[in-house]
Amino acid sequence: MACSATICASCGTSGLTSFNDETFSCEYAGFTIVVEALSGQRCNACGEIEFNKVSAKRYAAAGDELVLRSREIERKEIRRIRRKLGLSQARAASLTGGGHNAFSRYERGEVVPMPAVINLFKLLDKHPELLKEL
Repeated sequence: MACSATICASCGTSGLTSFNDETFSCEYAGFTIVVEALSGQRCNACGEIEFNKVSAKRYAAAGDELVLRSREIERKEIRRIRRKLGLSQARAASLTGGGHNAFSRYERGEVVPMPAVINLFKLLDKHPELLKEL
């Protein structure tokens, strides 16, 4: 089923061409998923892709899976580094400005830590001696 749009939402030109059963890669945070048999329309001017409704849902689901994979790895990495540094969850939270339960929620995957928290712990993982500076 092709999309009914005839104007590219990206560049505003007309001239969309339908495509069927193509394979696309979805990438996020170093992970890739290949999604096969997608259909929709492609802009002849700028190359922008607009998936049909079913394909858009499948492609979005693949992207969601990659985000969840990445979060799981970050969750485990934060826990590993905190333990390596000998920090309680409460002490780790106080170092990063979080509430007393912040690291508990991070490590259970209930909350995604700010990139600054992840970056700080990655830095401390490589240079644990910097912990005494905090």
